[in-house]
Amino acid sequence: MTTIYDIAKKTGFSITTVSKVLNNYTDVSEKTKKKILKAVEEMGYYPNSHARSLMTKKSWTIGVVFMENLGVGIKHPFFNAVIESFKQRAEQFGYDMLFVSRNIINERKSYLDHFQHRGVDGVVVVCSISDDPEVKKLMESPLPTVIIDMHSSKSSVVYSDNSYGSVLAVDYLHSLGHRKIAHIYGHQETYAGTERLKGFIKALKKHGLDLPKSYFVNGGFFSLESGEQAMKELLSLEDPPTAVYAAGDNMAIGAMKAIREQGLSVPEDISVIGFDDIEIAKHIAPPLTTVKQDMDQIGSNAADLLLEQINEKKKISKAITIPVQLMIRESCGAVKIDV
Repeated sequence: MTTIYDIAKKTGFSITTVSKVLNNYTDVSEKTKKKILKAVEEMGYYPNSHARSLMTKKSWTIGVVFMENLGVGIKHPFFNAVIESFKQRAEQFGYDMLFVSRNIINERKSYLDHFQHRGVDGVVVVCSISDDPEVKKLMESPLPTVIIDMHSSKSSVVYSDNSYGSVLAVDYLHSLGHRKIAHIYGHQETYAGTERLKGFIKALKKHGLDLPKSYFVNGGFFSLESGEQAMKELLSLEDPPTAVYAAGDNMAIGAMKAIREQGLSVPEDISVIGFDDIEIAKHIAPPLTTVKQDMDQIGSNAADLLLEQINEKKKISKAITIPVQLMIRESCGAVKIDV
């Protein structure tokens, strides 16, 4: 069995340096980390979990919890991709994931109680709901915590630049000549929904666009069905929009379905743009123009923030905003000009 001493001998670094890398300490250069982690992979090093726990006084387990009202959890493409990236990063340093519910032996407990009962080293929370009391308990506890997809000054958080993403979407539609741009916005209990709506309004002011209230339609918790229903409302207007920006790809796909059912075409009659860049976005017909969230970066940055707290043995409040980019595909076109 490969040992830490074998890794040190192969790489030429001290046992202390190898140990620091395996435990994700921050005082080791990236170049050194890469060399040691490469040797770990090549030599198939796998530490004995019981011995490691006794030596380090860690459980080497990270708790994972979802706080979202769709009830789909990890099945949602965004959450799935982010947690997979988080998992891969944490696994590089020997951590396992523990997905929990609030029931322990048929007794309902808070998430904090559950995590303390299981002795996890830290917790990652994927949270779309603002001001959830369960999240507040975790943030105010001494347990190392990182929150994904929400802003807070009480905990380490990682989220996309949601507001700027909306500006990118409106800027692009405006460049194609669209002036009647509707927004299917996300539920205002969610951080993403509120920030994307703020960005949309900011972009309208930037371009001097004064749109009717009927062009703002609630798409709820980012589902395909809610996007379809919102689009039906927009199509029923006397003066419907020429373009629609949906605050999530699922809503955008639902909107495209509603447009087709009315005998109209995307983008010939109505342009549609989404937000997320989930995997299916580039495979539908027409491929969806959307604002891409870097889900790999969100997940890996969240893991690094949490591991930093675990290693430093203290809670850290730090916010990381991940840049977004516009993915131009075929669901948007130049506005038709009546002759």
